[in-house]
Amino acid sequence: MNTQTLDVSSLAIWLREHVIDFAGDLSAEKFAGGQSNPTFKLTAGDNQFVLRRKPPGVLLASAHAVDREYRVISALRSTDVPVPGAVALCEDESVIGSMFYLMECLEGRVFWDPALPELNNGERAAVYDDMNRVLAALHSVNLEAVGLADYGRPGNYFERQVKRWSKQYRASETEHVPAMESLMEWLVESMPEDDGRVSLVHGDYRLDNVMFHPTEPRIIAVLDWELSTLGNPIADLAYQIMAWQLPRDAGINGMGGVDRKALGIPSDGAYITRYCERTGRDEIQNWNFYMAFCFFRLAAIVQGVKKRALDGTASSPEAESRGDLVNPLAELGLTFTQA
Repeated sequence: MNTQTLDVSSLAIWLREHVIDFAGDLSAEKFAGGQSNPTFKLTAGDNQFVLRRKPPGVLLASAHAVDREYRVISALRSTDVPVPGAVALCEDESVIGSMFYLMECLEGRVFWDPALPELNNGERAAVYDDMNRVLAALHSVNLEAVGLADYGRPGNYFERQVKRWSKQYRASETEHVPAMESLMEWLVESMPEDDGRVSLVHGDYRLDNVMFHPTEPRIIAVLDWELSTLGNPIADLAYQIMAWQLPRDAGINGMGGVDRKALGIPSDGAYITRYCERTGRDEIQNWNFYMAFCFFRLAAIVQGVKKRALDGTASSPEAESRGDLVNPLAELGLTFTQA
């Protein structure tokens, strides 16, 4: 089954029946990037939408939950968290072969390199400050008010996440990785007590999952909510900072070895401090655990990407090569277990 194309004839019929009547043909263009849920730009006459679909084929349990994505962007529409407008959800897999949803098509900028070479120092600082602002807004959403109080399970978030991603990793494991085994064992043994904080967690909050205004350093949409749930908000903060530790030649853009101060990009400490100011926190304990966890989870996600590539259901043609990152990511995670 091809994740790179859509059955536009069947989709056009559904679109006219459920969303909008339009003249002419329907066209679909797949967006670059994205390893999980294939995403397309639809042009239907004078109308444009973005479609995100579940990949066709046999998938890991609980993965690719586009219906959850649709629910959360619908709920956040009236909050301080910028999201695209939700248009329609289709759970009928017979239309294009899998569940999908439509959302508003926005015009803006997506930055792929966290060093932001296309911007000057002041613009870089402003971009990251707005990411910090939006992350704090996300973690301040009133869950009851927006109807998301039941969006996740109760209990220790990190304990649940370690169990979930260990299970996902085992389900997609293609070879024995000693560093991953050591990291999973350490996380179980070093699990901190739950601090009782619960918020909406994005799960993949990073630079290329937000869209900025065409000319201003202001986020107009947070994208890719597939991994969102209720949990400990520090998971998002640690994940974003974890991404900055990755080497620039890792196949996943990082800022390891980059002189961030010279570029106007905040240090880890400055970014954490600003987040704490915005959310009313005094300090963050167990930071090394959170960083080790984030490397573990990313390694598990990358392993799933590799398995889908081998099975022929990956969204990106570069997916299989990403599997080579599992061991380096686990090794980086282990450095935080020894600090």
